[in-house]
Amino acid sequence: MVNYQAASLDRTFAALADPTRRALLARLDDEPSVTVSELARPFPVSLPAIMKHLDVLSDAGLIVRTKTGRTVACQLSPAPMEQAMEWLSRYERYWTDQLDRLAAFLEQDQWQPSPASPSSVSSRPRRKKSTKRGRSRSK
Repeated sequence: MVNYQAASLDRTFAALADPTRRALLARLDDEPSVTVSELARPFPVSLPAIMKHLDVLSDAGLIVRTKTGRTVACQLSPAPMEQAMEWLSRYERYWTDQLDRLAAFLEQDQWQPSPASPSSVSSRPRRKKSTKRGRSRSK
């Protein structure tokens, strides 16, 4: 079961990695059931390219395709995204806890910058003396 969930998450994140596929999902979120032709219309790529993107989304379980006669319609299937959000929220809680601990530590530690010690003034590197510009004499 764990391997299945990991593979499912991998497919979900891989499908969401492409901007065209994310745009297709956003369009399906706005319109519940859209034909493949209608989905492909606003994109500057060919219909076969859109079909390949839809295959990836379908393999990840993010969309469901239904065929009525010669027309194929697509619908959004949010379950894999819910699993991905659960996975991400676990890490969000982890980083929120870590950042809260860091903030508490910084608020607790009331450090004051130490004044410059007398030894640090004398240990500064000295400036180089400037030389005249022009040709240098060689002996």
